[in-house]
Amino acid sequence: MNSIANILIILGFSIIFLIFIVIVLLLIYMIFFDRRQKHHAILRNYPVLGRVRYFLEKIGPEMRQYWFNSDNEGKPFSRDDYEHMVKSSKYLRDVIGFGSKRDFDEEGFFVRNSMFPKLAEEEKYDRETKVMTKRYVLMKDPLFSQREETWGDEESSAYLLDDEDAVIIGPNTKNPFKLKGLIGMSAMSYGSLGKNAITALSEGLALAKGTWMNTGEGGLSPYHLIGGVDIIMQIGPAMFGVRDSVGEMDWDELKRKSEIPEIKAFEVKLAQGAKTRGGHIDAEKVNPEIAEIRKVEAYKSIDSPNRFHQFHDVESMCDFVEKIRNHTGIPVGIKMVIGGNDSVEKLAKYMKDTGKGPDFITLDGGEGGTGASYQELIDSVGLPIKSALPILVSTLEKYGVRDQVKIIASGKLFTPDRIAIALAMGADLVNIARGFMISIGCIQTMKCQSNACPVGVATTDPELQQALVIDEKKYRVVNFLVTLRKGLFRISAAAGLDSPVRFQPMHISYKDDKGIVTSLENILNEVKGQIRVSK
Repeated sequence: MNSIANILIILGFSIIFLIFIVIVLLLIYMIFFDRRQKHHAILRNYPVLGRVRYFLEKIGPEMRQYWFNSDNEGKPFSRDDYEHMVKSSKYLRDVIGFGSKRDFDEEGFFVRNSMFPKLAEEEKYDRETKVMTKRYVLMKDPLFSQREETWGDEESSAYLLDDEDAVIIGPNTKNPFKLKGLIGMSAMSYGSLGKNAITALSEGLALAKGTWMNTGEGGLSPYHLIGGVDIIMQIGPAMFGVRDSVGEMDWDELKRKSEIPEIKAFEVKLAQGAKTRGGHIDAEKVNPEIAEIRKVEAYKSIDSPNRFHQFHDVESMCDFVEKIRNHTGIPVGIKMVIGGNDSVEKLAKYMKDTGKGPDFITLDGGEGGTGASYQELIDSVGLPIKSALPILVSTLEKYGVRDQVKIIASGKLFTPDRIAIALAMGADLVNIARGFMISIGCIQTMKCQSNACPVGVATTDPELQQALVIDEKKYRVVNFLVTLRKGLFRISAAAGLDSPVRFQPMHISYKDDKGIVTSLENILNEVKGQIRVSK
């Protein structure tokens, strides 16, 4: 026994000595190397402390996210916002305890509650359609070990609209698009997201029923189609997926795409809230499969133009929209960003004078997300959705063309109350992107542009994508969407409405930082007064 003890003692001291030698050699190396390098000034004077500084700087975002930011801090989404989306996706529950963390002294919108809210049996929705999903049930959440959860089947109402309240896009087209869910997936391309992510989203949205997914401007991939969910195919200025060898519209290919049963509409992308310019994808993401889908050259970075060269004004744009609609027989919309009170006046006037125009307008707020863009565009170009939406609705109403077009609003509308406010402002439908990304595992590492997403969402790296298990994450998509729909009916009932399609400006109040309350109706009337209608 003594000999074994002696051996262990000698071995222990040997290991400690080796560690000491390694540290000394490392310090010597850093001192001599760093003092002679010419790239970093601080390392030339303070080689050891400089290395410590750069290490702490590197882990700073993670430290702030998990330790130092409060629950209501953090951008783009606070910890509370993020956890609310994650928990509804995992557990199909969205209840919280004790009280709100909202700062009620700050200005903001509030839903007006009714003295006589609707009872559950008075809510008007499709009670027959069910969804089969899976969810976690939390059993224990100990401090020093992994939480204990069970994973099992769950049947839930789909919380779809009643048939009478269904939203119909392009009612005068050969093949109108009928929707019984108010919430869909905003544009996210295959290439920006990996195949596992797109597949999980497609299958999950299909299971949830009554919704849609937008392909983004990267073209239609087999992973968008795999679940059988309804699809809005986006067409950007680079014509990815429907372009010929020189980048022009391939009308035969467009027709072929329109005949795919899942494709219900096309969306012509003029701009996106987070990047009022064309899209970008780095070369390492453009593998041969993505190149084939987009009809471009593999392993070369792609930049789509910041506008279509096929049209240059409202008249020629509407002609382009009309040509696509006539060629395919399905609804065609536009995606746009609003920058000021007169941004859509020419379009509204042209629609009134000619009867032409898009079947729907997807309005993206400046607070929306992106795979890759530039700071000056993300922060300062384009109005946020709560400013832009009243301008669009008021302008269309003043020209008497509001009923000719459906409006899809997007821009951080990831909770039922935010959606309700958007509907009251005049939106018909709502798009969500990052909420669905979080439901399939996004942890906000802010590396979407790098192809190094550690959870396999915003990457095409085969090894990193293995982290995303489709057969588990697709049910989180279902749970997130169903929870949103249920919450939307719940908040409608609190406002005295039997369905969220009944939200009007009168149902929303705005409280300023002094506590003074103004009706959304008054705010919208002010917006209308600022909009000058051309004669």
